[in-house]
Amino acid sequence: MQGGAGYFLGDFSSMETKMKAKASYSVKKWEEATYRQISPQMKMTKASVVYELSGDLQGVASVEYLMFYRHSDPNDPHKSSASYVGLIHFDGILSSKSGSFVLEDNGIFEGGSANSSLRIAEGSGTGALREIYGTGMYLANKDGFHLNLDYDFH
Repeated sequence: MQGGAGYFLGDFSSMETKMKAKASYSVKKWEEATYRQISPQMKMTKASVVYELSGDLQGVASVEYLMFYRHSDPNDPHKSSASYVGLIHFDGILSSKSGSFVLEDNGIFEGGSANSSLRIAEGSGTGALREIYGTGMYLANKDGFHLNLDYDFH
């Protein structure tokens, strides 16, 4: 029993405390072009995007996306289905700390909603965000654009 109690206390004391940030964002630029038309409905595109963030994250996020559309609807893009990957460079303020970092974005667009998993790229932080690491997600749909980030510093 004594070994069990020591083991539990060891695990408890080593648990990491993550900080949480929430932000909303708006699209300031979206430039997308097809680089491979696979069939009339399937294609691969590249998009250069700029978001403006407000909330716990304040600043600009510049993104390069590569997207694969399983189904594209030129008459109503919100009826399209796609998967995408991207690298997001955030530059601004996170909870009163200035700097920048890169997020790796992996997501799906389906039914007019984009849902992404995010991971802060190791070693990408600058300024007061130099030692940042963590994960997050964002959801963009008819109700708005919301980003959540769980992060900490080495």
